[in-house]
Amino acid sequence: MKKTYLLTIASLILLASSCQSPEDNPYQISKDSVEPHIMELASDEFMGRKPFTEGETKTVQYLEQAYKDLGVEPGNGESYFQEVPMVSILTQPAPTMTIQSKSQSIELKGLEDYVIWTQRTDSLLTVDGAELVFAGYGIVAPEYGWNDYKNIDVKGKIVVLLVNDPGYGTEDVSLFRGNTMTYYGRWTYKMEEAAKHGALGTLIIHETGPAGYGFNVIQNNWNTSRLSLDLRNTPTYQAMFEGWIALPIAGQLFSLAGLDEKELFEKAKKPDFQAIPMNLTASTSLEVKAKYDLSKNVIAKITGSKYPDEYIIYTAHWDHLGIGAPDASGDSIYNGAWDNASGTAALLGMAKAFIEDAKPERSVVFLTVTAEEQGLLGSAYYSQNPVFPKEKTVANINLDGMNPYGKMKDVALIGMGQSELEDILNVELEKKGRYSTPESIPSAGWYYRSDHFNFAKIGIPALYIGIGVDHVEKGKAYGKELESKYNSEVYHKPGDNYDPANWDYEAMLGDVQLLYEVGKKLSNSTAWPGWKEGSEFKAVRDSYMKR
Repeated sequence: MKKTYLLTIASLILLASSCQSPEDNPYQISKDSVEPHIMELASDEFMGRKPFTEGETKTVQYLEQAYKDLGVEPGNGESYFQEVPMVSILTQPAPTMTIQSKSQSIELKGLEDYVIWTQRTDSLLTVDGAELVFAGYGIVAPEYGWNDYKNIDVKGKIVVLLVNDPGYGTEDVSLFRGNTMTYYGRWTYKMEEAAKHGALGTLIIHETGPAGYGFNVIQNNWNTSRLSLDLRNTPTYQAMFEGWIALPIAGQLFSLAGLDEKELFEKAKKPDFQAIPMNLTASTSLEVKAKYDLSKNVIAKITGSKYPDEYIIYTAHWDHLGIGAPDASGDSIYNGAWDNASGTAALLGMAKAFIEDAKPERSVVFLTVTAEEQGLLGSAYYSQNPVFPKEKTVANINLDGMNPYGKMKDVALIGMGQSELEDILNVELEKKGRYSTPESIPSAGWYYRSDHFNFAKIGIPALYIGIGVDHVEKGKAYGKELESKYNSEVYHKPGDNYDPANWDYEAMLGDVQLLYEVGKKLSNSTAWPGWKEGSEFKAVRDSYMKR
């Protein structure tokens, strides 16, 4: 590894805090360089920007032209695109699922009681009397001495699992990370782990608190198409179905099985927990329509003047949910203005800044990925097929939902304690009289829920901030009220529209400017930020980067 990697992040922080010029008057990103892109991308014309639709075609063409107009070069050779092979799977489950005990049966209603889908592409899938097993949190974590699948064979069975991880609701940081979710708490991990053990199906018990969102968000997946990466060339076992079950319905199943729900949930929080056969069977079916196609990541680049083969990668996802169930007003277009036209437009504003300001010494990449809403698929494909080598990638800075609510004294540092990028961020915040705080709901595991996570998985230090709650004029209670209102009324709903009358661009641009200055600092440095002690990603980076 180059000698420059021996420079510690402390060198960069010292540089950041001591420079007088031109940082006293940094380039300012303007409203005019961001707002028109949000207005366009969040308009009905783009039909909610769902991959594999006309909305995708319009979106990626718009972004390509926007980068061309700015004079930003293509990021993938002579192309602005990285093709992402995926399959669109429309799952049409039977309207009911029959649960049978030795003496009686109950019929569950699809959508209302449970939501399931599949990653298989067979035209018809039949579940006929599959056994149910309660496997606690469905976690295998040797570093915590934890294995919920010990002494149990779940091949051909349906595993019923708790959401989040055993530390949820506790302050015991020796129990995973206490109330801060680890990756083991993510539903995607649980489904992947169940498939590794040969499970026929997975049902995660939904609870709003530990899940971080209501059952209505889960219901958006009923009888709709979902995207997966095209694995035909790398076939792996996939469960017949996966999905969620509402908490009250799970209670009915435990009662039918003669099991004490409260006692079970407490036992599941201990490492000696043993998975329990429920002596119940489930029967249902799923009709499937599969369509293979290519989606696109959009990549643009500014080549560095001194270190062109070292890269700072900014990411945002261009996709949203398309057209779906209408709300009370009849609006059925999920425009995704905040999530994530705002982050996509911010990347264009940053690109303009890097073009018009002094040219960076390291290369700066603007990667706008597809299918984040379908499970971080575009960034997952990029991490498996990187255009720029991971060994040469200094950092990832992710933008997913910029602040439209009003100026905040703080920013939420998602996954606080992960990487040395946080130290650079804090220096820039201090210059502005601001500060960082941990995310308000650490149990929701937001560090594992946006595209930076796929960079972290391959060892690249990744920074992701959220909107703070310490409102400059009205304080923290008001900021928390805004956060709660967004989660209940806007998140993944047709109501996520561009709202010029109520969006505060000064606040939004303040956070965009902040991340621009962090990236600018990195792009003009020879330091290589690393992971902090205790991060689950440090060993991955250390395996191929030697200080």
